[in-house]
Amino acid sequence: MRVEAVKSNYNFSSANKPQQRKTDKNPISKTGEKTNLAVATFVGGLGLGARLLFELFDDGFVFEDLGKAAKNYVNKNHKGLSGAKKEWFIIGTALSFIGAAIGGVALLYTIYKAPKINYEGNINAFKKSKDMDVYIKGNNVEKEILTQMNDRAQNADDKEKEKLKEQYMKMQMAKNQLPDFIKNDKKFKMPQS
Repeated sequence: MRVEAVKSNYNFSSANKPQQRKTDKNPISKTGEKTNLAVATFVGGLGLGARLLFELFDDGFVFEDLGKAAKNYVNKNHKGLSGAKKEWFIIGTALSFIGAAIGGVALLYTIYKAPKINYEGNINAFKKSKDMDVYIKGNNVEKEILTQMNDRAQNADDKEKEKLKEQYMKMQMAKNQLPDFIKNDKKFKMPQS
């Protein structure tokens, strides 16, 4: 029986080093905000393109012209088709023409709105980034306070543990405060403790 040595993934040199705390990074980025705005603008452009196409189809003449164009395209590029298969190809080609028209309008609309997307993306990223920084710093402070309280509780007597428990409960009450929109609601009654 042959025994092979198994390679260990454990690094013994890091076992003696104190662990460094992982710092939380702000997930808000300018690129992400601009992408969200560009996608929203493109979807709005799709709606605009569909509405414009509906307005053109309102009289019916464009629908007939589109049908003729699709039929000519299928006859020219797919000569061996006949029957139901040919009809499906004509319908598919007409729908692809419609999709191309709507997509083209959406693309033009997005390009037209690009400077506004860039500007608003920078502003949104700045605002959200500041809010997220405050949130992350608040969480880090809370973690540090709880760590210190835990360290003190390890060597505390009963009286000091009771005081730490009271402080912990106060922190939890402060953390779980009701939002302002609930506090200002006259129909909502706060439970009395």
